[in-house]
Amino acid sequence: MSHPHPELSLPPALAPGGLRVVALGGLGEVGRNMTVLEHDGKLLVIDCGVLFPEDHQPGVDLILPDFEHIRDRVQDIVAVVLTHGHEDHIGAVPYLLRLRRDIPVVGSQLTLAFIEAKLKEHGITPLTLAVKEGQVEQLGPFGCEFVAVNHSIPDALAVAVRTRAGLLLHTGDFKMDQLPLDGRITDLRAFARLGEEGVDLFLVDSTNAEVPGFVAQERGIGPVLDQVFAESPRRIIVASFASHVHRVQQVLDAAAAHGRRVALVGRSMVRNMQIAADLGYLQVPDGVLVDLKRVDSLRDDEVVLMCTGSQGEPMAALSRMANGDHRVTVGRGDTVILASSLIPGNENAVFRVINGLTRLGARVVHSGNAKVHVSGHASAGELEYCYNILRPRNVMPVHGEVRHLVANGAIAVRTGVPADRVVLAEDGVVIDLVDGVAKVVGAVPCGYVYVDGSSVGTITEAELKDRRILGVEGFISIFAVVSSTDGKVIGGPQITARGFAEQDTVFDAILPELTAALEEASRQGTVDTYGLQQVMRRVVGRWVSGRLRRRPMIIPVVVEA
Repeated sequence: MSHPHPELSLPPALAPGGLRVVALGGLGEVGRNMTVLEHDGKLLVIDCGVLFPEDHQPGVDLILPDFEHIRDRVQDIVAVVLTHGHEDHIGAVPYLLRLRRDIPVVGSQLTLAFIEAKLKEHGITPLTLAVKEGQVEQLGPFGCEFVAVNHSIPDALAVAVRTRAGLLLHTGDFKMDQLPLDGRITDLRAFARLGEEGVDLFLVDSTNAEVPGFVAQERGIGPVLDQVFAESPRRIIVASFASHVHRVQQVLDAAAAHGRRVALVGRSMVRNMQIAADLGYLQVPDGVLVDLKRVDSLRDDEVVLMCTGSQGEPMAALSRMANGDHRVTVGRGDTVILASSLIPGNENAVFRVINGLTRLGARVVHSGNAKVHVSGHASAGELEYCYNILRPRNVMPVHGEVRHLVANGAIAVRTGVPADRVVLAEDGVVIDLVDGVAKVVGAVPCGYVYVDGSSVGTITEAELKDRRILGVEGFISIFAVVSSTDGKVIGGPQITARGFAEQDTVFDAILPELTAALEEASRQGTVDTYGLQQVMRRVVGRWVSGRLRRRPMIIPVVVEA
């Protein structure tokens, strides 16, 4: 297997007729999926999603793919192909289109409806091309055939890309539920046909590669929800992804069966379900949906609230309910259902929400104690089937953390793919398909791009480190006035601390030493205020570390008079 190496240099020029693959996100993480294909001087982008921040990225709203590699080549992009409508595959499209607004966006009907609504909020009217399974489109030098795949959102597509270098197949996110709610299965006949044609490079979903067997069927969720509804004496609150149309459908059906009304909570949930209903992907039973404002007039045993926040997102509705700062209050006897699986990295945030809801007296039902969710990603058994059907010449596992990619690569080898034809790469690693062989040829810079409020890409790791220090270690400001003639301290030093259990008076012990250090530095020739500020920083930092066992942010200020 070919492993990425931190010392990889920039790649050489692509060989004539070759196909270059560069993942700018989604390899080594679950999120911000974006793959760039290059052939005959043109670029094709497959997916453009976001990653949601973790606890060690305070204040960050979203994390984008790094567009730097293609920033100077946006005119060469022939299209952005979207495999499905989840945020980790479409959420960064508005930021890419800021670089060039007329990049064609290609996807299924539901996927385009979701992205068009998102782009409208950014003031962008996209150039779109709606496609469906079986359709073939020539996008520049890329011949794209779209294949139906089953996922946890309707209208998901795999894309087969034909070039002079060979045939590439990108699964997007997929699984092989044989009895899906919408009857739309993964088209294994098309996979077999492509396998007969010869798949030169197979980019395949790795998220569940460590999970043995097969993913359970979505239909198995319905009876569990029905039982939970029957056992719930008061209000029911269901949290799910705002794009999980199938799960919302099951909740609506269960509510109708038990005489309950459903109110959608959260702007994205209301928007997406309205789109899904308008396009016929969501069948709403008569009289079941009500406006959130009407909920207070209903009895508790008549109410179901469908909201966002199943991943513990701080600003989502469920987290705010758990913290007591939402108009919907959770009380004893309420039932909360987290209808999603844990995304790696979100565990602490989700458990924090579960604990908060439990403390309020709610019964919390989640995938750890009931079968209220099944994954949308193929497990190891399904991946084995795909490899055996396709018999790809080269394999590049995508969409997953490093452990998922490695596990997927091992499955490929077990099914007969030569180990040296399994390419394990991380974000920024460049793979060229030339003469039927896929190899790592270099790497391009590919860091995290943070969205923080209205700023995009201006927050760096240094700022995040400062935020973590402020949040964990506290803050100290020191103010002193020194004489511009003899360097004597004529005002202060004055120390103010925030985030310390101790009173500010604890710092009185260091003030004489601090004064002496400033005056000694002046006698030794340190006359500029910056140098004196560094003296204060060192003295106080050393004292706080030794006495209080803390390493706070220290802001010294010296004024001459």
